Amino acid sequence: MAVLLEEIAQSVEIWLKLIKKPQPYVDPNLDPVLLVPGIAGSILKAVDDNGRGERVWVRIIGADYKFRTKLWSRFDPSTGQTVSLDPKTHIVVPEERYGLHAIDVLDPEMIIGRDCVYYFHDMIVEMMKWGFQEGKTLFGFGYDFRQSNRFQETLERFAAKLEAVYTASGGKKINIISHSMGGLLVKCFMSLHTDIFEKYVQNWIAIAAPFQGAPGYISSTFLNGMSFVEGWEQNFFISKWSMHQLLIECPSIYELMACPDFQWEHNPLLEIWREKHDKDGNSNIVLESYSPEESVPIFKEALSSNTVNYDGLDIPLPFNLEILQWACETRKILSCAKVPSQVKFYNIYGMNLKTPHSVCYGSVEEPVTDLEQLKFVQAQYVCVDGDGTVPVESAMADGLTAEARIGVPGEHRGILAEPHVFRILKHWLKAGDPDPYYNPLNDYVILPTAFEMERHKERGLQVTSLKEEWEIISRDLNDEDNIIVNNGKPLVSSIAVCDQSSLTEARATVTLHPQSEGKRHIELNAISVSATV
Repeated sequence: MAVLLEEIAQSVEIWLKLIKKPQPYVDPNLDPVLLVPGIAGSILKAVDDNGRGERVWVRIIGADYKFRTKLWSRFDPSTGQTVSLDPKTHIVVPEERYGLHAIDVLDPEMIIGRDCVYYFHDMIVEMMKWGFQEGKTLFGFGYDFRQSNRFQETLERFAAKLEAVYTASGGKKINIISHSMGGLLVKCFMSLHTDIFEKYVQNWIAIAAPFQGAPGYISSTFLNGMSFVEGWEQNFFISKWSMHQLLIECPSIYELMACPDFQWEHNPLLEIWREKHDKDGNSNIVLESYSPEESVPIFKEALSSNTVNYDGLDIPLPFNLEILQWACETRKILSCAKVPSQVKFYNIYGMNLKTPHSVCYGSVEEPVTDLEQLKFVQAQYVCVDGDGTVPVESAMADGLTAEARIGVPGEHRGILAEPHVFRILKHWLKAGDPDPYYNPLNDYVILPTAFEMERHKERGLQVTSLKEEWEIISRDLNDEDNIIVNNGKPLVSSIAVCDQSSLTEARATVTLHPQSEGKRHIELNAISVSATV
């Protein structure tokens, strides 16, 4: 019996090996795509002199210890590089899967709550369904996000990547899709290496890019640090304090500060409730407000005594004015960037979420008495519309000639998994069968369903009247079939056009129904349309 079972098992094993796995769909006609992540969006490894490496971002076991010993850094103003405190290792980005491994799942070994470390994962899966193929038409560019967006080594790697993608795809020009701070990196490269950019790139699509900074988020980062994830998953990640000590020495963070030259609709402020005493010793509680430029002395004083202990040594980590000066130069480069004439630029930004803009510390009941206390005080935010991290106002102000700018409701990192974004990208990348009725500006598909034509005389003239009915389909995740309906019926509009054959103009009336929160009810009357024969 045992022998029989063993033979059956061997037969099943052989049978399974003979079964051919279904080959993924590949469209050889697609143009290549290069995905560029934002801050903290690349796997980082610490490699020693013998070539042995270990992942230090992101990991679960020993995460905070490895982060502090391998990633904590100091800025070198002579080179513009942030250098790890550990002299025995250097930081590298893995290149497996043509660069996609580093930006797909940031901790591939994580099982529980794995989606919290997804970065471009959902987009990669979706694009492969459209026919993209790793190493042929789909590539990734991970980088050391501690460094400046104009760090020479990063830009040289990016130039080499563009050339490699161009060659691997058979000489086809590249579509770049950047996310968050990756948009600043691409913009820096485009400004400093316009000739290379124009040679290899045909389209650049920026998603959730902080073109004018992320004011509230970065102000609180300087004083309190940041969390890469929220909720219970934070227990598996780097502590907020450890992240704080790293980011104080990162030029990339300083380059995300609110742009002081931008004409904000509402100026982002740093506000502090402080207790003041007059000459007679009487206490008075006042609210002090500081503009982005005026906030620098506050950061400087608040972090004046900030230190970390590394390998038994106390290392001062104040607010770094040398990095600030470097970041100001980066801003000048970004402000001069222009899209080459042969390249098309598109901008997708997140919206409909409360996003920190101004930051307030203390209260009337508990004022701040010492600025060094700010590191331990919970920030309160004045919010504006955005993606939870980048305000709409900042993301829209790219300063470039854009083919389109589209707002999509979504969270800063979650927007990379939004079906609405997938539909827009599929349309712009010309993947799959084109839909002539799809309009990415409003995510509607408008389908003609019926029409009536009538000819009659009006004031002695021959008139042709045309009435058309249209079905407007708006895909929405809340509906099982991804179609918004009204009492089970699709949205319908009618168009009536009167054409007077002896005239060069036509009159049209357009009415869209039903009304939904004032957003889908449009009436257009008495419109003159020039006709050319």
